[in-house]
Amino acid sequence: MFFAALLLASTGVASVRAAFPAGVIATGTQGVTNPPAPTMGTIINQTSVARLLSINAIDDFCLFAPPVAGSEIADTEGEEVAWCTKPRNNARVIPDGTITGVSFLKTDFYVQLMGTGDFTQLNIAAGDEGGELDPHGATGAGNPVGGNVTTTIADGLDEPIAEWMLYIDDNQFCLRACTNANSTYSAAFMCWHELDVMGCEFVMPGTYNAPGTFETCDADVAYPPGWYPTVVDGTTSFSTFAQYFTGVYTGNDGLPTSYTVGDTVTPSSAYFTPSSSNCVTTSSISNGIASSLLTADAIGTAPLPGFSSSTATAATGSLATASGATGSAAGAGAGTSKQATGGAGATSTGTSGTTPTGSSAAFHGARIGYGNGGEYAGIALVSLISAVAAIGLLH
Repeated sequence: MFFAALLLASTGVASVRAAFPAGVIATGTQGVTNPPAPTMGTIINQTSVARLLSINAIDDFCLFAPPVAGSEIADTEGEEVAWCTKPRNNARVIPDGTITGVSFLKTDFYVQLMGTGDFTQLNIAAGDEGGELDPHGATGAGNPVGGNVTTTIADGLDEPIAEWMLYIDDNQFCLRACTNANSTYSAAFMCWHELDVMGCEFVMPGTYNAPGTFETCDADVAYPPGWYPTVVDGTTSFSTFAQYFTGVYTGNDGLPTSYTVGDTVTPSSAYFTPSSSNCVTTSSISNGIASSLLTADAIGTAPLPGFSSSTATAATGSLATASGATGSAAGAGAGTSKQATGGAGATSTGTSGTTPTGSSAAFHGARIGYGNGGEYAGIALVSLISAVAAIGLLH
């Protein structure tokens, strides 16, 4: 009887994890700089090099940003550290007032955040056009190396997520963690990380609000980045966009080799902009921690009162990889990739081809309709019919 009960219990536990399709949950261990599991109420350490993000709520999330003040994302993408809105994960704490707006979106396939702020307070150089971070990078160890992401949104547990992507510059960010998949839309496709110069609204479309908006919403599901559906006689097929880049890389043999990849014609937008619904707004987010405790070199001696210390036991984390993953050209607005494209030890330089114009490599799309006065124009749906069709296909 005991063994039968134990077998049933273990089967039940296995079925919970098996409910996640392949490629959604990361496997392995946390990065070497990270705590073994997401932990709330850790001691303040503004010199931390921990690299574990949690994405749980509009007031409980983390971002990757440089460890040293005045850094550009393209120069430090392998070295970024975690900054969290609460004292958690042994990470650095984001000072109150840094975040000036956030939209926290929950969908059937991913959780997505789009936000604004003064990210010079997170050590990003003023005027930095930013770049893209993901769990792959040139070597497969991730950008940043050993970076991990967990979320409680999928099932209430701190689940380690295999596929995620973050675009961030000096005043905007977008972040997606892919929490579901099916036979058509894998987590790797939904968090496709090779369109880094296209910007937030192209790769992670949604309603990008002006600073001052803090909202938690349900949202429709976008097609995977760069996918464009066509329906013929009731059958749906897809064309895909690959970012154009040409240049020369030097491989392990020491010889320069020219290459050209991607499409010569660049689409102006994603197929459609998903709608948000059931939005709940709040006036702001705050951790209430005095700024004097969060100076550049501040290190506490004990957990702060008001933040209960708790450690998740469900998450195991991962240096997540995906088959066929290649490095991305974060900060490629200058036409230079600091990632290897010709294998380990390779370097590459080149010039982007026909890409949209814009003031920011990381946020080209997010700045559509952004005027000198700081106002955002409304974002129209490309096609209501396309939106309805897309959601039908994704469910």
